[in-house]
Amino acid sequence: MNTTTTNQSDCPEVKVPVPLFFTIGVVSLAENLLVVVAVIRNRNLHSPMYCFICSLAAFNTIASLTKTWENLMIMFANVGHLEKKGPSETNLDDVMDSLLCMSFVGSIFSFLAIAADRYITIFHALRYHNIMTMRRTKAILGVIWTTCGVSAVIMVRFFASKFIMICFVVFFVVSLAIICFLYAYMFMLARIHARNIVALPAAGGGGKCRRQRQWGSGMRGALTLTILFGVFVVCWAPFFLHLIIIMVCPANPYCECYRSLFQLHVVLLMSHAFIDPAIYAFRSAELRHTFRKMLLCSDWRRCS
Repeated sequence: MNTTTTNQSDCPEVKVPVPLFFTIGVVSLAENLLVVVAVIRNRNLHSPMYCFICSLAAFNTIASLTKTWENLMIMFANVGHLEKKGPSETNLDDVMDSLLCMSFVGSIFSFLAIAADRYITIFHALRYHNIMTMRRTKAILGVIWTTCGVSAVIMVRFFASKFIMICFVVFFVVSLAIICFLYAYMFMLARIHARNIVALPAAGGGGKCRRQRQWGSGMRGALTLTILFGVFVVCWAPFFLHLIIIMVCPANPYCECYRSLFQLHVVLLMSHAFIDPAIYAFRSAELRHTFRKMLLCSDWRRCS
């Protein structure tokens, strides 16, 4: 998605070396593929939350693959093997932009799905397996991927329209507000829930301990989700501020100074896919164990 414009201010455009883009793209691609394969191979990870995390990793994989391929095209264009404005190159650029939009929209929907899953885990623990069945999980994932594919094509096809660009930005801001509200509401209820557990009579000690374990497990998952979402906001917000500036003050020299940092914003955007797998591994012992088996064991079945 070409959101750069001619810089007419005194601020020089900040250039990021193409090899750095390429390195971040390749490493994040490998990391997220590792997460997807780990969730698929380990039956202990075949739960709704990890299915949604796998979906998020798959969207990150698409983003990494897209940016890696784009940087390969830039490298070939710089040495004269590709035309920068040829018809086939323009069509391929549109496809990559669609995949990048799909990755963004898919990440938002995945965060919403994980937040809903954590809410049910914490506050409806006894009915969780009846509510969040694998059949419903697959249906939710099907809706997410279909919606993302259609919306990505529409956004890229009509992105030159200011209306579509405004919708893109509004979708980001509204989604941000909804997820933040869900988190605040979840943690507020969690505090009340914790007080209620503590206030339970000692006679029901076994049930009390069981509820505490269930509540603690759900809260750890919610905290992991909060960290993931925080990283997502930090990495994507500068890019969306760039879009807002293009719409609001396209000729203002101060705005152009901010736009001169566009390549740094893209590095941040790519870093989201680079950082997420490290958070998964840090927060999930089961994923760490699976990664260890995949990377260090030649025989999967014999490794414990």
